[in-house]
Amino acid sequence: MYHSLNQNLLEKAARFVTNYLNRNLPEEILFHNLEHIQYVVDKAAYIGKKCGLPEEELILVQICAWFHDIGFAVDPENHEVISAEMAADFLAQNGIPESVIETVKTCILSTKVPQNPTDKLSKVLCDADLMHLSEDDYFKRIKKMRKEQNKLFDKKMSKKDFYEKSVRFFGAHQYHTEFGKTELEPKKKSILQKLKDKIKMIEQEQFEVSPKKEKKSKKKKSGTYSRGVESMFKNTARMQINLSSIADKKSNILISVNAIIISITTTLLISQYEDTPNIIFPAIVLLSFSLITIIFAILSTRPNISSGKFDKEDVENNKVNLLFFGNFYNMDLDEYEWAMKKIMKNDKKLYSTLIMDQHSLGKVLAKKYKLLRIAYNVFMAGIIISVLAFLLTFIRFKVL
Repeated sequence: MYHSLNQNLLEKAARFVTNYLNRNLPEEILFHNLEHIQYVVDKAAYIGKKCGLPEEELILVQICAWFHDIGFAVDPENHEVISAEMAADFLAQNGIPESVIETVKTCILSTKVPQNPTDKLSKVLCDADLMHLSEDDYFKRIKKMRKEQNKLFDKKMSKKDFYEKSVRFFGAHQYHTEFGKTELEPKKKSILQKLKDKIKMIEQEQFEVSPKKEKKSKKKKSGTYSRGVESMFKNTARMQINLSSIADKKSNILISVNAIIISITTTLLISQYEDTPNIIFPAIVLLSFSLITIIFAILSTRPNISSGKFDKEDVENNKVNLLFFGNFYNMDLDEYEWAMKKIMKNDKKLYSTLIMDQHSLGKVLAKKYKLLRIAYNVFMAGIIISVLAFLLTFIRFKVL
């Protein structure tokens, strides 16, 4: 029945699966990857020899092992069906009889949990697929499995929850070959006990930590805010500072450009006035608009500093923004330190000060952009009117 199976076909299957997974396996598949498949192939050959499988059946069960999880690259939830179909297509292309292909499909489909293999090849593959339950490196392997499940199903399963789920899985699982029942089952029981011990350790740690958390929670006031609120303040302040920096850069550009225009226009006006006196009107128009643009650009960047003082009544009534230097630069250190400690002791006052600071930044930013908008409008209008004035002057001069 298996006379067409040989080592060459096994090597072709290995190359096919390896190349396919290297190209198509998603990054979030951390456990059911090529490493796991190679592990199952090796264990299938090992268990098959222990069970006395002939050479052809050893090759066949290893081919099944190569393909049994290839479907994870397409659909993790239905990978057994996809893996069986891909194995069938591969074998059909290599001239393998339909009866052998059906055996392979049955073998791969039997690995679906809960496993229920009915023939010896399926039993060998199922035991090889879950032989890691009895291995010393079990906890290292399932660490990858937990990360994989968290990424695939978009949920964060804690270590304790995962261990409890694993205990239930151990209870429902059994090995199917005689080798598995006699050699692997006792080792699996040892791993199961370690799982239960780890769960107890986690529960003990949680019990020791929970009283501390309760004490901390009692100290917290009902008016406290989440870390998300703090992140919001940070991001808003950073954004407003960036916008202010952008406004200053735009103002500097306007000032530089119009200063150059004024310099060049003035030089040309002085040097060419006797030869072409008609350019004085459009030149004055251009100079006027450039000068007005510079004035508004300077106003948008000109700092406005307050008195730099506050009194205790302002602090008590939360009417002063202690985060802006313009409100405290004339104060003594002792007075400023007292005021800061006052708001630091009260979360409501602290957050109120932050809100006041954001509002002040917003007001300053709004004023900058209003003046900057006026400057750009003046500059745009000035360029248009000046160009038209030069054109009209030129046309009139030519006509005359």
